Amino acid sequence: MANAGAEALDNDIREQAAQHTLAANPLVGVRSQDILDSARLLLGQMMSHPAAAAQQYLSFLADLGRIAAGGSEVAPHAKDRRFADPAWKESAAYRALAQGYLAWGNALHRFLDDAKIDKRDAERARFVLSLVVDAMSPTNSLAGNPAALKRLVDTGGASLVHGLENFVGDLVCNGGLPAQVDRRKFAVGKNLAITRGSVVYRSPVMELIQYRSEESEVHERPLLIAPPQINKFYVFDLVPEKSIIQYCINGGLQTFVISWKNPTPAESDFGIDTYVGALEEAVDAMREVTGSADVNIWGSCSGGITMSAFLANLAARGESKVHSATVAVCVLDMAVAQNTTPGMFVTPESVVAAKSASQLAGVVEGQELARMFAWMRPNDLIWNYWVNNYLLGNAPPAFDILYWNNDTTRLPARLHADFLDLIDANPYVNAGRLKVCGMPLDMRRLNLDSYVVGGLTDHITPWQGCYGTAKLYGERSTFVLANSGHIQSLLNPPGNPKACFWTGAASIAGAEAWLERAAKHGGSWWPHWLDWIKSRSGEMTPAPAAPGSDRHPSLEAAPGRYVLER
Repeated sequence: MANAGAEALDNDIREQAAQHTLAANPLVGVRSQDILDSARLLLGQMMSHPAAAAQQYLSFLADLGRIAAGGSEVAPHAKDRRFADPAWKESAAYRALAQGYLAWGNALHRFLDDAKIDKRDAERARFVLSLVVDAMSPTNSLAGNPAALKRLVDTGGASLVHGLENFVGDLVCNGGLPAQVDRRKFAVGKNLAITRGSVVYRSPVMELIQYRSEESEVHERPLLIAPPQINKFYVFDLVPEKSIIQYCINGGLQTFVISWKNPTPAESDFGIDTYVGALEEAVDAMREVTGSADVNIWGSCSGGITMSAFLANLAARGESKVHSATVAVCVLDMAVAQNTTPGMFVTPESVVAAKSASQLAGVVEGQELARMFAWMRPNDLIWNYWVNNYLLGNAPPAFDILYWNNDTTRLPARLHADFLDLIDANPYVNAGRLKVCGMPLDMRRLNLDSYVVGGLTDHITPWQGCYGTAKLYGERSTFVLANSGHIQSLLNPPGNPKACFWTGAASIAGAEAWLERAAKHGGSWWPHWLDWIKSRSGEMTPAPAAPGSDRHPSLEAAPGRYVLER
């Protein structure tokens, strides 16, 4: 039982690694000024409504009296792993400490519930209040964490020494935040992104990788995977048992993926037109290499935003280079995006400030966006690691997903500004408000089959917003809802007994109404998608003997050079 708390923390970190990665939608950051303004609003409310504050203070004192007498019913939520160690139940002192902390947090939140302030301001104030309450958890201190104290005794003080070493190392090398992953355990091309393939096309914007078939026959129509610009492509090729790319190859699909160049300030002028043009270059190269008249395409998260602009541009020009689209965890309606935690801080002032900052630097550092996102969910993405690395003295965890999530890329200033412009224009919903490569963007022109995936517990791209994406893709759209979060909706290989998903045509007006009528299936959605895509991938043909063609020869082995750039 002595290690129960540490084991629960390790399991929690594993779960959060799967739930809370893929960074944030790269639209706008949260300014420190906005946080300070919300804090001032909260303090101002307390000072201007002393009676309400006094009422909650007296209520808190009454709670403390019941806690001291042993009659309090306050208890942590069953899923709150901060208090998983048995000491929180078995020790009267620790139980009272937890109850006092929870009663204090509850009193603060009740005060905010009763405050007469604008809904948007209330949401921001509640976020700031949650930051303070989460930071003050007793589990974040050595004295208030029984698992850490047990580790200190069991190791004869060595855990404290290791924790201090980790703390100093993070101050020097990680901007003061606890490291999320042990980088020494992974290497791209060695134990990550190891599926065999070759770069068959390279431009200043991207590399196109063609993967080797392991079957004697393949479908004649190839598949292109377009990853987000803010992350590297190998989330689709982590390890073989979780590799979407390997799964596609095993299913007889000719599989290609784009690896975006990690831009520097010299590429600050790369905008959405640049990336849409790169997608078309990739499609044209694939058509030449495979001899197929058209291709299937898959876009995820911000890669889905860019892919959708590309498809709308093709439709406006009357081109038929793409046969079908798979769209994963992608919200195109910016009104939905503004209802997420980062979205609540989006204001005209914050947009102007974000544009100015990226234009001045030439790029937005992916690590900056990842750090901002970490503070959106600090218990999951900061305090978990604080306890693991510093209080328990453990090395940062060695999880492949965490390594990938920390291997971010930069975002060019022009593309960042283009993404920011989506917030006000909302062009995927409002046709004609944005021109892409000189053509008005109009999703109503799309006329292709689509397969749109959302995650039931996804807080980055809420599933209702993903359903809205399916609606925007038109009447030939199939919507699939996995019972998981953002990254788990992607990395969903067969074999998980807890997995399930719902499917149905995106023909019902509301997302909740769709769910009531959707067909439920056990297991992973990957086999369902594979059947869907294979039926749209043409006849079987002999597999190519080698990647590339005379016009597009193999340049170097996968995973290429762009993915290694930092």
